[in-house]
Amino acid sequence: MKVADLITWFEAWANPSWQESWDNCGWQVEPGVLDQPAYVLVCLTPTLSVMHEAIALQHAGIPVSLIFAHHPLIFGPLKSLKKGDPIGDMARLAFTHQIGIYTAHTNFDQVNHGTADVLAEVLDLAQVAPIVPTQNGFGYGRVGLLEPALSLQDLLARIQTQLAPPELIFSPTADLHQSIQKVAVLGGSGASYIPAVVKTGAQAYLTSDCKFHQFQESRDRGLILIDAGHYATERPACARLVEKLRVLGLEWVQLSSEDEDFRQFYHH
Repeated sequence: MKVADLITWFEAWANPSWQESWDNCGWQVEPGVLDQPAYVLVCLTPTLSVMHEAIALQHAGIPVSLIFAHHPLIFGPLKSLKKGDPIGDMARLAFTHQIGIYTAHTNFDQVNHGTADVLAEVLDLAQVAPIVPTQNGFGYGRVGLLEPALSLQDLLARIQTQLAPPELIFSPTADLHQSIQKVAVLGGSGASYIPAVVKTGAQAYLTSDCKFHQFQESRDRGLILIDAGHYATERPACARLVEKLRVLGLEWVQLSSEDEDFRQFYHH
């Protein structure tokens, strides 16, 4: 399969036109690889570490032609590209080594079997629906039921086991043994959806990047807020995308081993 055919297939599933106005889905750098066989390195964030991984794979005899990322490389209009600037260096290396960079962000968040559905499946949620519907049954986040219900303590243990976050933060509660059945999930930064989650009747909400007062807001609204970190809540969707692309019959596809969390936690 050629790179162009892969992108055509993907965009028929998760159209970049669904992206938010502030987003930048689709090609970030296309250095002339559309007719190349699709050898794809999938990652959460397109960083220099991932690019160097792709180049090392090329040197090892695997002709990586595409970095397929969830997060965009370029968010806003660029005023310049310079050596020593991460975006400038990514673009230079992309053209030098003929490695395209493509992003699926808020379109991949909304679509069926995208980031939200994968997170719901990881927690074994049933009767799942979007937290905020957008179009044609798509939407941001998912809310569903635990069958059977779990204690809060067991739900936190399931999240820890399935996502392995370096830190798991949750709203203060007097009863870790309370029964939890209705749960909402949204990978990445989902604190702005707290009011919408409350309207669904969810008892707990798994997301990331939550601030101090957002935990206060959730507590005051009777919602248990659970923050597992941006990386931990979105990386599973990248792994699932690799599985999907393998079924599609690509020449080669692999999940990056150089994806970065960008955070480190001190334990003593």
